[in-house]
Amino acid sequence: MINLSLNKKVILFGFIFTFFSSFGQSFFLGLFNAPIRNELGITHGQFGNIYAIATIFSSILLIWVGKKIDEYQIIYYSFFVILLLFLSSLFFSLIDSIYFLAVGIFLMRFAGQGLMSHTATTTTSRFFERSRGKALSSIWFGLSFAEFILPVLVTYLFIIYSWRTVWQVIAILIILFLPFIVLKTIKNIRLNSREKNYNFSKGIKIKNWKRREVIKDYRFYIISLNMLAMPWIATGVFVYQSFISDSKMWSIYTIPKAFMVYSITSIITLFFSGFLVDKFTSRKLIPLMNIPLFLAMFVLFYYQNEISAFIFLGLIGISNGLANVLGSSTWAEIYGVKFIGSIKALTTAFMVFSTAFGTAVFGLLIDNGFSLENIALISGVYVVISLTLLMAIRKKLEPIRLKK
Repeated sequence: MINLSLNKKVILFGFIFTFFSSFGQSFFLGLFNAPIRNELGITHGQFGNIYAIATIFSSILLIWVGKKIDEYQIIYYSFFVILLLFLSSLFFSLIDSIYFLAVGIFLMRFAGQGLMSHTATTTTSRFFERSRGKALSSIWFGLSFAEFILPVLVTYLFIIYSWRTVWQVIAILIILFLPFIVLKTIKNIRLNSREKNYNFSKGIKIKNWKRREVIKDYRFYIISLNMLAMPWIATGVFVYQSFISDSKMWSIYTIPKAFMVYSITSIITLFFSGFLVDKFTSRKLIPLMNIPLFLAMFVLFYYQNEISAFIFLGLIGISNGLANVLGSSTWAEIYGVKFIGSIKALTTAFMVFSTAFGTAVFGLLIDNGFSLENIALISGVYVVISLTLLMAIRKKLEPIRLKK
């Protein structure tokens, strides 16, 4: 970490934490779906139900644990999250029943997808003011990088090692690598630390909302409806990609290969979205966030050719790149950063819950005979309704400015 400025150290910290959050993300846990089901003798439906229930419970706990990031110095909070992720990964390697599977998924969703990403985005949102957009886009490259390399890497490791051994290696990497990163990056960061060379006297002071005030604000729910479209629809796509391939009569390799396009478009969008947020603000960009997702549902509804898989996932990647940045910066812009940890704990919990919602809804629709086209249509209608509500209040998304 020699010669790195404090600003760059915070970004590096966020990048690595979002990368390691991948171990609790749906795209990664889905890689272990088949070997675990085969070993435990459970069906797709049983695995999906366990996954959804465990995810819901993790989102509920996240509301309380996530707000603690506003009360403790980030170094202590980070060590807690690292220890929990290590123990969760180790536990996952010991799964030998559906009960252990439920606990294992709960722990990985809570520690990985939930707390790791929450710690990275909250720390970055709070620390950066002037260049918050570029900083957030930079740290989310960590997850995009993981999405690009881990599926191929894990598939290769399955040829050599058992899935249990893979998780044991992950646990070792977590406990050896992450504490070192924390000590070398955010050791000196405090709750009131802000980016270097930012002149607060020239900044515009806005009201810092407490969480109990936020939940009484109708704007919060309309914005959330838009924020949650991407996670619940994308999770449904990721978890039931075999159903999509079967419905479209695509090769089993089509969607895995198309995921590379998803990763590339996510990365490209992340790169540009940070600059756009800092120039135009998240409040003005958020109506654009789900338009590519809507177009993806249109492609899924209308086209059958295998090339459409690459277009479909590429469009989802664009919305994903926008959502990753806007999902953190929007709340900081509107509600301030003093209590951003407790606010982000709530929104992250909503996000985690929505992934369970997507898994459950897609599974329910599939089991009740809905075609892929029907599901794409329902998803598209949701996007249109939530976007219409957002457009109706777009001029009211300004923060409350305080007199100097």
